[in-house]
Amino acid sequence: MEEHHPQHGFSVSWEQFHRDARALAWRLKDEEGSWDAIVSITRGGLVPAAVVARELGIRLIETVCVASYDYEKQGDLSVLKTVGDPVVNIRGGEGEGVLIVDDLVDTGKTAKAVRAMLPKAHFATVYAKPEGRPLVDTFITEVSQDTWIFLPWDLGLQFTPPIGSDSIA
Repeated sequence: MEEHHPQHGFSVSWEQFHRDARALAWRLKDEEGSWDAIVSITRGGLVPAAVVARELGIRLIETVCVASYDYEKQGDLSVLKTVGDPVVNIRGGEGEGVLIVDDLVDTGKTAKAVRAMLPKAHFATVYAKPEGRPLVDTFITEVSQDTWIFLPWDLGLQFTPPIGSDSIA
């Protein structure tokens, strides 16, 4: 297993993530073609897929379930559920007319696996890191490879002491 030691943290609030997912929908609206279906890469792609589906009026939403992360390491890729044939075969097959949505592309391992299932699909993510960036057709924000993105569903509210203080006075 490959160890990741991020140097930077990037915390994203629910409001910011919603704005970024809507920005993705705006960008996709202007892309050539239209989509008959969305394939959400679970779990991170579920939230942006819901936002994009709403904004673009797409009703057919499918999932592909891929596991590669735990919170300490990015490990081996495991496909837990593939894309169903009715979605794969839209417009003659190979994912033509399908929009793949994920929260981010990191090393590109997941993107490569899903692209192999749907080679003609359009791949969109909210965030992209340089290693995975070439596999994505559309994204909103690029962050450095050594940045760990803390997404809102991974965060909880808690007190943060002032920067210049060692105590809670």
